[in-house]
Amino acid sequence: MALVRKDFDPSARGPLDGVRVLDLSRLVAGNMATHVLADFGADVIKVERPGRGDDLRHWRVEGQELFWKVYARNKRSIALDFKAPDGREALLRLVRGSQVLVENFVPGTLERMGLGPEALREINPALIVLRVSGWGQTGPYSQRPGFGTLVEAMSGYAYLNGFPENPPTLPPLAMADMIAGLYGAFATVTALRVAEREGRGQTIDLSLFEPIFSLISSEAAKVRVTGEPTERAGNQSTHTAPRNVYRCRDGRYVALSGSMQSMSDRIFETIGRPELKDDPRFLTNDERVRNRDELDAVIGGYIAGLDQAEALAIFETAGVTVGPVCSVADLFDHPFVTGRGAMIDLEDPDLGRLPMHDIIPRLDGTPGVHRRPAPKLGEHTAEILAEIGLAGTEVS
Repeated sequence: MALVRKDFDPSARGPLDGVRVLDLSRLVAGNMATHVLADFGADVIKVERPGRGDDLRHWRVEGQELFWKVYARNKRSIALDFKAPDGREALLRLVRGSQVLVENFVPGTLERMGLGPEALREINPALIVLRVSGWGQTGPYSQRPGFGTLVEAMSGYAYLNGFPENPPTLPPLAMADMIAGLYGAFATVTALRVAEREGRGQTIDLSLFEPIFSLISSEAAKVRVTGEPTERAGNQSTHTAPRNVYRCRDGRYVALSGSMQSMSDRIFETIGRPELKDDPRFLTNDERVRNRDELDAVIGGYIAGLDQAEALAIFETAGVTVGPVCSVADLFDHPFVTGRGAMIDLEDPDLGRLPMHDIIPRLDGTPGVHRRPAPKLGEHTAEILAEIGLAGTEVS
């Protein structure tokens, strides 16, 4: 089965239709927040530097702006130098008719330009300003540069990630930024609700550090109780067992988790070792965690004698929670992905079609919409200027 093919419909309207978002941010976190808002119908206008544009455009693969194409879909672009007097005037006109402004400058930058939240709300009292920064608008690190890599390292995430014999491991993608972007989208919709009800805007202070720390925040409670941080455990878990990735006979891998007592008992029965249910080493989850290397040796030994397809068939028939380890290349014809439509083939002006995730989550009454491909730099400048009464005007 092939990927679901979808085309853009410029006339489509999503549930956030009528919400205008000015996105002054660059790279990932701000783009992730506005990506979600745009997918659900908000009019996201990327305010980009003339001649260069958003730095995300420069994350290219074989000359193609693939990251931009995925995370800037459904947005418009205006090339505008708002440091110049005429560009500043155009920006302020846009602010008057917008509900949200997103920025990720070093804290204090907009204030020095006379464009801080308080100044902007003098002309639009209901304006929501989403401020994204590495370390937040307050605190001793507020003036430091804050890329996601630094946050992923300092938050405790990298310390937990990887194998005990290897150094702490950073994620292979802009994880901190993307998590922050999702938090930012939720916060924006929350603030929009308040603005609609009370007519007042507010400032959202979103650091990159706090969202990714929230994923591992239970570690703080654990340190308080035990006095020690959790050490790296590879693909094992330090709080439930069995849980690992196991190599099959054909060199492929399966992931298996038995986090409930009933599931671990079922695993023992499925691998032909029902006596392990009464083995003192594996009797409870606490004991299984303490003896997880011995437990993995038993389960891994069984799986090593099977090809991946055999292992999946045996465990799935028995109702064991197991799944294949896939590369993204494996997903193009995976029955779940094609049957669910989790990856779509979306039209693209340069490449014909481009595979990417569909709009998520799925609302059955007011779903998101595919309206336009990611914009070229300044593609909508004339159109947007006309909307704010500057038709035929050239601005910096």
